[in-house]
Amino acid sequence: MKHIFLVDDSATMLMSLKGTLEISGFKVDTASDGELALSRLQQGLKPDLIITDINMPRMDGIALIREARKLLRFIPILALTTESQQGKREDAKKNGATGWLVKPVGGAELLSVIRQVLPGA
Repeated sequence: MKHIFLVDDSATMLMSLKGTLEISGFKVDTASDGELALSRLQQGLKPDLIITDINMPRMDGIALIREARKLLRFIPILALTTESQQGKREDAKKNGATGWLVKPVGGAELLSVIRQVLPGA
């Protein structure tokens, strides 16, 4: 069973995504901001995929991606955000993001992208 780590400051978004992913057979952990997520990763959490929002309090998704890359070099990281600006996408990619999804994202689209970046999903 593949393990996905969701990071988003919206409880509604976390609940919705977690439900979709668990129904599809994934193990899911969540964090409500980048700082909490980084702490969990530093404590040894090793997911197969990280999906993070960009705009969050305390530590945004770009900073989380940059710091997560120092710990987990080869794990795919997807940015899932309302941001559609090219500059933000380039910044995320420069810091180690594997891909970018714009909210709202449907379950079928999300699962399709996960299968592309996560072999065996």
